[in-house]
Amino acid sequence: MTEVNRKIYVLGINSYIFEDLPSKLQDLFIKTGNIAVPNSYFEEIKSWSENGQEKKKSFFSSNSNEELINWLRSQKNDVILISRGDPLWFGIGRILLENFSKDELSFYPSNTCIQLAFSKLKIPWQDTVHISIHGRDSTKLVEALKSRPSSLAIITDSNNESLEIIKKNLSELNLIEFYDFWLCEEIGFDNENIRKLNLKETLPSDISNLNIAVLIKTKNNYSNNNLPLFGINNNVFKTFDDRPNLLTKREVRVQILADLELPENGVIWDIGAGCGSIGLEALKLRPNLDLFCIDKRIGSKALILENSKRLGVKPEFIFEGDIINILNARNLNSFEKPNRLVIGGCDKKTKLQIINKLVKDMIIGDIIVIPIIDIQTIKELKEELEDKNFKTNLNLVQTYKTLSIAEGMRLEPNNPVFLLKGKK
Repeated sequence: MTEVNRKIYVLGINSYIFEDLPSKLQDLFIKTGNIAVPNSYFEEIKSWSENGQEKKKSFFSSNSNEELINWLRSQKNDVILISRGDPLWFGIGRILLENFSKDELSFYPSNTCIQLAFSKLKIPWQDTVHISIHGRDSTKLVEALKSRPSSLAIITDSNNESLEIIKKNLSELNLIEFYDFWLCEEIGFDNENIRKLNLKETLPSDISNLNIAVLIKTKNNYSNNNLPLFGINNNVFKTFDDRPNLLTKREVRVQILADLELPENGVIWDIGAGCGSIGLEALKLRPNLDLFCIDKRIGSKALILENSKRLGVKPEFIFEGDIINILNARNLNSFEKPNRLVIGGCDKKTKLQIINKLVKDMIIGDIIVIPIIDIQTIKELKEELEDKNFKTNLNLVQTYKTLSIAEGMRLEPNNPVFLLKGKK
């Protein structure tokens, strides 16, 4: 193997001021003759050599492309490559490691733009999700937004109008009011500017090309004054940060509520209620209904109570525990029998037990709706309902949302859900 006689020193910077470099890196810069600098701040770094340094320097204006790689390969003596922040964090480091041996490379990272931004915002960032759409598509951005992290840092790309894409994706996913949007421009440099933007307004025209976006989950107090009559947005409902699937999405929820043919009076049971979205919206539509919410997950009662406050409704009863325990309780007769029944969030065996225990007291016109994602259970549940004198109907709900990308838009599918309806 050919012995490597020269080094490529990769220096991360967060300032154009030579004196801001650690003394060790100042000495390295002074003694090294060949310097590669991104062309966007070439003149600023070139001025460092005008401070009475004796050694004449050769500067190469870099576009971080194949031309840079070829220039680095052609150098026989040590080279410095200037980068921003940490070269191994969404930076030039990965490309260098693909083209040169580790023995040739030495990295000297500075703080990342994300570290600096959160230090300026005075917000802990250990749980922050960070992604880059600089020179990349927005697929990972959409995936991150769907999981609704408490904070999200996004490295942007001025060439693809990425701030507009972020804004559109937030709107398309009904998350505009879910996050505070911080724009951090030229972090660590003389023209540093940090501002909170209102994404319901047009973006400012004076935004620097050197920027990152930071999204922080808002602490807004929810008001039920402006809620729609029907089809409440997903972001209104509180759910666990690590369990967004506890929420029945708006498109499916709307169809379930329609299939329930909600009466003015009566009793509705929401089994496997999750955060309570189905039953609580039913109660908002029909305030005279008695709502019983049942979910076995720890913390579900507090979650449903919080969401009932947000919608301005009051369930009759919330049980945090296994539905089977209720069905086997001696005092089951003390519970009002359901006229409307939603069965979600449990396995086939449990669904069958619920049907066998509850439907015998349901009367003509009463309705059961069962959301199903496992198609293997459909046949048996359908036959069980029909054996109990229910007329059944099966509906597949498959919806798509348009999401903005650099080239225009694409259709993003929501998970398909079968709705099995039984009417006695």
